[in-house]
Amino acid sequence: MSDPTADATGATDATDVPHGAPAPTAKRQRRGDTRQRIQDVALELFADQGYEKTSLREIAERLDVTKAALYYHFKTKEDILISLFQDLQRPIDELIDWAGTQPRTLDTKREILRRYSVALVDVAPLFRFMQENQATVRELSVGETFKDRMLRLIDSIKEPDAALTDQVRCTSALFTMHAGMFVLRDVEGDPEEKRKAVLEVAIDLVTQAHRGTGDA
Repeated sequence: MSDPTADATGATDATDVPHGAPAPTAKRQRRGDTRQRIQDVALELFADQGYEKTSLREIAERLDVTKAALYYHFKTKEDILISLFQDLQRPIDELIDWAGTQPRTLDTKREILRRYSVALVDVAPLFRFMQENQATVRELSVGETFKDRMLRLIDSIKEPDAALTDQVRCTSALFTMHAGMFVLRDVEGDPEEKRKAVLEVAIDLVTQAHRGTGDA
């Protein structure tokens, strides 16, 4: 089956691939580019006007492609949203897996937060959507899946027998990082400096919680 989005996205035909370049690889790259464009445009519309008010037709019109071209990659709006969450979950899953192989030391917990902070930079638009469409996210399957990832991530930075206050500190550390993307968005300053400031606060919370366990 040929990719009906190729012409609409300005991609060249396989016969136009320079000599020596593998055509199948070029074709996969075109598909990847188109899929990414669909995700970016859909997420922008979801965030700006709401998930429920956005139609596949609007997404296709914004992309300047036919609905048939859009269907080639995604059959429904939820398919697009699921793909966005899968892209978000991939680095989180990798982080959770990595954390599971490390000793439960304060250094490990701090490194988990550092890595998570970096991962959040690339998915800020998706978190904006989640913040502004909380009811929709709760109703869709992706909401429960994301909640599960967050609980597992929290478990990686808190001790099972931690006091309630310390459990709250660990949970607050992650949500501080989430909230920082929105609360500080309109605050003047370098984005990287703001990210580091939020990370510092999150690390401080986890450090206090860890010291409550009496471990080094």
